[in-house]
Amino acid sequence: MTPAPAAPAAAGAPGEAAADPLPPLREVIARHGLAARKGLGQHFLLDLNLTARIARTAGDLGAADVLEIGPGPGGLTRALLAAGARRVVAVEKDPRCLPALEEIAAAHPGRLEVVAGDALALDPGPRLAPPVRVVANLPYNIGTELLTRWLSPPSWPPFWESLTLMFQEEVAERIVARPGTRAWGRLAILAQWRTTARIALRLPAAAFTPPPRVASAVVQIAALPAPRWPADATALARVTAAAFGQRRKMLRASLRGLAPDIERRLGALGIDPTARAETLPVAAFCALARELSAP
Repeated sequence: MTPAPAAPAAAGAPGEAAADPLPPLREVIARHGLAARKGLGQHFLLDLNLTARIARTAGDLGAADVLEIGPGPGGLTRALLAAGARRVVAVEKDPRCLPALEEIAAAHPGRLEVVAGDALALDPGPRLAPPVRVVANLPYNIGTELLTRWLSPPSWPPFWESLTLMFQEEVAERIVARPGTRAWGRLAILAQWRTTARIALRLPAAAFTPPPRVASAVVQIAALPAPRWPADATALARVTAAAFGQRRKMLRASLRGLAPDIERRLGALGIDPTARAETLPVAAFCALARELSAP
């Protein structure tokens, strides 16, 4: 007797890679009329090989909930599910994209929750179970604001364990910058105070539809269990805002508004009052934050 054929494996089981049963993205975009809108910072990544690489950069997703911001037609969403993500919560502001995303949810029952709304106004925490990883091709017009919020919660560690995020290449370089370089600033200090950050992948403008004017890069950020140096987050934000708000000035001038005796305080910490903000390492800014927040 001829044996019965084996039943196919369930597509998209958590922790397993799965074949994508959905139509090509260009077909989805055409069917739903999803031309990218400049006002929403949309640049769609349609190459499934690239979206798969981004999903792999985020590591093993089988035991994690994934937060995705700005999924658009769902190219990266599909890659995350195919990579075995336990569950994906996708926040999309553009109502035109919701039907396409719901089609993906129907193809992966119970593994994709589509949330309609503005990521800047939503708290995704209650929808996610730890461990949480954030993976997103962020809309260009809100990417830096979202990253700043994720890096500066009042308590640490944060709700996420890693961020795998697409930015304009210039923003990515600012995140991983080193002291003494032009890119060194508030974003680098926020990132390197409590995380490790690296550029994992660079993509040319031609990889996107429509192509942006600049190249892009994927930054991989992993939360540390505790900050590298003690400091109050609010005080550190205040110090870096003052220092880099007038980055061409010497510290004794740019920080004068924080304390009338700032030159003496800088000297007591071993910091040259005539130095400029771009030369100071994270440890020095943390020391300044402690000094200025002390009674």
